[in-house]
Amino acid sequence: MSKTDGTGNSSDPFQSPASHDARFSELLEDTAEDLYEHAPCGYLSTLLDGRIAKINTTLLDWLGYERGDLVGRKNFSDLLTVGGRLYHETHFAPLLRMQGEISGIALELKTANGSRLPVMVTSTVKTGSDGQPLLIRTTIFDARDRRAYETELLRARKEADRERDRLKVLNTTLQKTLLPPALANVPGLDVAAHYHVASIDQVGGDFYDLFPLAAGTWGLFLGDVCGKGAKAAAVTSLARYTLRAAAVYNPDPAEVLANLNTVLNHEYNGTDPRFCTVIFGLLTPDAQQGGFRITLASGGHPPALLMRADGSADYLPTPGGQLIGVLPDAHIATTTLHLAPGDTLLLHTDGLTEAQTTAAGAPDGRYGDDALLDFGRDLAPSTASRTIGAVRDLLDTFGTGVDDDTAILAVHVPRTLSEEQQ
Repeated sequence: MSKTDGTGNSSDPFQSPASHDARFSELLEDTAEDLYEHAPCGYLSTLLDGRIAKINTTLLDWLGYERGDLVGRKNFSDLLTVGGRLYHETHFAPLLRMQGEISGIALELKTANGSRLPVMVTSTVKTGSDGQPLLIRTTIFDARDRRAYETELLRARKEADRERDRLKVLNTTLQKTLLPPALANVPGLDVAAHYHVASIDQVGGDFYDLFPLAAGTWGLFLGDVCGKGAKAAAVTSLARYTLRAAAVYNPDPAEVLANLNTVLNHEYNGTDPRFCTVIFGLLTPDAQQGGFRITLASGGHPPALLMRADGSADYLPTPGGQLIGVLPDAHIATTTLHLAPGDTLLLHTDGLTEAQTTAAGAPDGRYGDDALLDFGRDLAPSTASRTIGAVRDLLDTFGTGVDDDTAILAVHVPRTLSEEQQ
C-alpha cells in the first residue's frame, strides 16, 4: 500500500502526479535516435550505389563490427555470402529498383568472425520531393531461431520420408508373403491372376491361391479380410494357411470354409472381431465331358462370373453364404458347375465392383455388379490371360476411384485344335 501524508496525498513519489509527469517526460526523452540505435532489429541505410551510409548499434553488435569498419567503406552486398550476393545482384536489387520496395527476403550475412547470420530483409527506396530516389532503407530481422526451426522441420521431414520408404518396402514384402509366388500348373487349365494395390502405404486384406491336393484334384480360393494394415495382414495369413491345411484334411469346399470359420471365430471373438469373405473351389478333370468339374463354396463373397464359350456370361449364385468368422456356425452355400472347353471362370473381390466411376447410370457412383456382368458379356468368350488383362485395363480407367485393394483370379479351359475348327 502507498503511504499518504496528512492531506490525503500519496507520499510515494512514483504514484504522485508530479512523478507521473516526470516519468512520462523521461519516456519522451527516449529519442528517435536512441530507438533507432537500440531497436530489436537491425537498421541500415545505403546510398543508391550500395555504400553503407548509416547502420544501427543492434546490427553492428550482431555482426561484430565497429561503425567505422562499415560506414562509407563497405557496400551492403559486401556483408552477404557469395550466394546471397549473387541473388542480390540478379533479383533483389533489380526488383527493388522496379518496385521501390521488397520484403521478407531470406539472406545470410557474414559476421566479422566469418560465421553466418540468417536474416530476413526488407528494403524500401526513399525518394525526395521531386520523386527521385535518394537512398535505400533496409530493416533486418534476426532469423537464427527461425532457421533452426526450419532446419529441424526439414530434418523431421526427411526422416519421415525415409520412414515412409521403409514402410512401403515392408508392406510390399509382407503383401508378397500373403500371395502365392506362382500359381500351380494344372494340366488342361489356363490360369491367371492379378492383385491391384489401392494404397502402397498399407497392407491389403485380399488373398488368393491355387494349389494341388490329392492326385487329380486342385483347390483354389479367393478372399477379402475386413480392414487393412498389420492386423488385417495377420488375419489374411491365418486364413490362407488354414484354408490350405483344411483342404488337405477334407477337401469338401463347405467343410473347408466351416473349418476356417471356426478358427477365426475362436481367435477373434473379443473386442476386436475379425472376419472375411471367401470363395473356395475344388477342381477335378471331367474325363467324360472334357473340361473340369468345379464345386464352389461361398462365405459371403461376391459371386463368380462365368463366361461361356458361346459368348454368354452370368453369375454363379451361391445364396445364403454367410461371412466367415462372425457366427460360430456360419451357413455355407455351394454350387457345382461344369467348366467346358472355351469357358472362363472369374473370381474377384469387391474392390472391383465398389470402385467409384463417372460412368453414366452407375448406382451411387459405383461400378457395380450389373456393369461387371455387361463387361463379361462383351468380353466372352475369353481366355484367362485375356480376361485378367481386360480387368487390369478396366481398373486403370478408374484411377483413384479404386480405393480398395482388388484381387482377381481367372481359370479357363482351352479348346483343342479340333474344337476350334468346329
